[in-house]
Amino acid sequence: MIITQTERLRIRNWLDTDRDLFFEINSDPEVMTFFPFRRDRADADALFDRNRQAIADTGYGFFALALKETNEPIGFCGLAIPDLAPILPIGTVEIGWRLARRHWSKGYVTEAASALLAFGFETRCLDEIVSFAVAGNRRSIAVMERIGLIRAIDRDFDHPRVPDTYPHLKRHVLYRRKRPE
Repeated sequence: MIITQTERLRIRNWLDTDRDLFFEINSDPEVMTFFPFRRDRADADALFDRNRQAIADTGYGFFALALKETNEPIGFCGLAIPDLAPILPIGTVEIGWRLARRHWSKGYVTEAASALLAFGFETRCLDEIVSFAVAGNRRSIAVMERIGLIRAIDRDFDHPRVPDTYPHLKRHVLYRRKRPE
């Protein structure tokens, strides 16, 4: 299932052949710098299956990003429904991403996220899309700013699923964008 496309990317649901890439990005220490854990193969496969099923069932989730020319998966970007009530109200939609390191600094995430914002507002008729990251994650915050999200300082939060043993990863900044008039 193709969600949308950009000049260089196909944004689609996951294929079984994408499992190795999904494991790679969820176990790479540098990609996962701002997460308190890395996933082993079994955990990555379980998350892969849950995510793929959520996309099939609801149309929301972290979609595979694939190069248009080769269909090679390079990471993910998606519109997902986070389970963070009461911090984020039920029905909140977030945009998020993760990319294999060898594909960093090529503009792929900005390209995909821009397309998914348009998809979210124009096709899904969403009123607001948010994104959040560890306060020190300058790379993700830079993408949020490039795609036109605005910091909502009053909505920053300590992530409840980050263990207290990782205090430097608890504080998250929240950016948001409302549907254009």
